[in-house]
Amino acid sequence: MDNKMEKRYGLPTAISMVIGIVIGSGVFIKGGKVLSLTGGNLLQGIAVVGIVGLICIICSLVFATLGSKYEKVNGVVDYAELALGPKYAYYVGWFMTTIYTPALAAMLAFFSSMMFLQLFGIAAIDFATGQVNPTAIGVGAGFLMLGYGVNALSPKIAGKLQVGMTVIKLIPLILMGIVGTIAGLVNGATLDVLNYVNSPEYVAVDGSGFFKAIVGFAFAYEGWILATSINAELKDSKKNLPRALVIGALVTIVIYALYIWAMSVVGDVNTIIATWPFGESLPRIAFSTLFGNVVGTIVYVFITISCLGTMNGLIMASCRNMYSISIRGMGPRPEFFGHVDTQNNFAIKSSVLGMMLAGFWYAWTVMMWMGGPGLFGSVHGSEWFAWEPDEIGIICLYLMYIPMMIGLMAKAKDLNPVKRFVLPALGVLCCLFFCYAIWVGYGWKQCTGFLIFFAIVMFIGWLLERCRVKKAAGQKT
Repeated sequence: MDNKMEKRYGLPTAISMVIGIVIGSGVFIKGGKVLSLTGGNLLQGIAVVGIVGLICIICSLVFATLGSKYEKVNGVVDYAELALGPKYAYYVGWFMTTIYTPALAAMLAFFSSMMFLQLFGIAAIDFATGQVNPTAIGVGAGFLMLGYGVNALSPKIAGKLQVGMTVIKLIPLILMGIVGTIAGLVNGATLDVLNYVNSPEYVAVDGSGFFKAIVGFAFAYEGWILATSINAELKDSKKNLPRALVIGALVTIVIYALYIWAMSVVGDVNTIIATWPFGESLPRIAFSTLFGNVVGTIVYVFITISCLGTMNGLIMASCRNMYSISIRGMGPRPEFFGHVDTQNNFAIKSSVLGMMLAGFWYAWTVMMWMGGPGLFGSVHGSEWFAWEPDEIGIICLYLMYIPMMIGLMAKAKDLNPVKRFVLPALGVLCCLFFCYAIWVGYGWKQCTGFLIFFAIVMFIGWLLERCRVKKAAGQKT
């Protein structure tokens, strides 16, 4: 029986898939934050977009080499297994299951709530007191539970929603990128923003702000590793996968850069900076400035849907994470979490665990990192706990890429020197740069606090796997 996937996709389809997977809500959420962190320096903001994009291109090419060499590979856990064996793959999968995916899904749920409430002029956070609006907490929690419910009970509907939301999220980006850029150049608003760095009001930010912006904007490019999963179904994948990744990433960089540039249509740098720290209100201000309040509000509905679409995509992955570990015969109770429900042909138990973990991270996000409605007192003020789960989790994944890239250099003896040594070495440097950026940008306390938490979670994963192995050995005897 031939179990190979059909070679169904050509280069144009692959490029479209890469763009659709990578472009998400991150630019709407982090765009204003980048401009604020760079002190209103538009050119530095564009530089952030380019630097992060280049890093992602290099890293994606490394994994494209693995993917085109071993076409059965279709995910980051598979890459880890190929490079370093099943044990390392288990820990990567455990990290993806317990921290990375549910934390991102939880953060997107709250961001979606922020965007949704902006439509009604309701602030999600009172920055004067540092407290979160309880309404925002409730709406975000509702979005999160609804997302997991739809994905667990009707995976087909969830998939169709994802396709529709992917198309919707491109509309405001392209519209603002093109029209906003032209309008800003014609009416002089862009020139005013560019000249701000020469005005007496401009205060140059230190290096930490620039590095914070780089770490923050990595969120906008996250998803490229998923784009490498199409290689098994791609015609002439050895050539077309790297081409699709590079072309798709370049298109994404251009769209993102145009969007950030188009934010200058606001004209007032102080207005841009005042949207700190999330920048969730900046898109509405920019679109309303350009198209008027009515059209600006309509487009903002599209942005809200985009955030929900990204959240849905992460929830789709979260529902399957524990299942992907279990079907390898690893982790806690693989026969339980690897079970597929006969009614809807889906891993319900894995989905429920994913929802519980996302609930934990949602509580962590709104109560400890953002401050919550005054429930945790000064806990959220401690840098040991108040790290941003989405950004620091993304950089941690890059840290886990490093051994995989070194493994490629050690094992892939049949590759030419560029693919075996040069690209992986550049990839390692890119990952180390991200680690340096978050260390400088957020400080050693936040980084160390997260690493302690990470070590505890990995230790729990080790204990559970050890218990499974002992139990299996006992059953055999």
